[in-house]
Amino acid sequence: MDQNDQQSQSLQRRYNIREVTQYQASWVEQERGEEGKFTVQLILDNGVEEYILDVDSDDMEPMLRLLERSKHTTFDLDRKVLMFSNLKA
Repeated sequence: MDQNDQQSQSLQRRYNIREVTQYQASWVEQERGEEGKFTVQLILDNGVEEYILDVDSDDMEPMLRLLERSKHTTFDLDRKVLMFSNLKA
């Protein structure tokens, strides 16, 4: 095994990153008359995995804008990081 293969395998062990291929935003009622909760369901790699984010109401709108503008969004399952790239102007 050459050095490039070893580096690639090492990166694969350290990061568990999936492409966000679809997402669904939802609002969930907690108790009648109380504040609800926003969630975003991430469909990763065309359904290979799914992950649900609990999103603060202040973060919901900016997150949806970034998802809309990003041409390629990924999610690190281990570190719980949503990454936006190639943002449209």
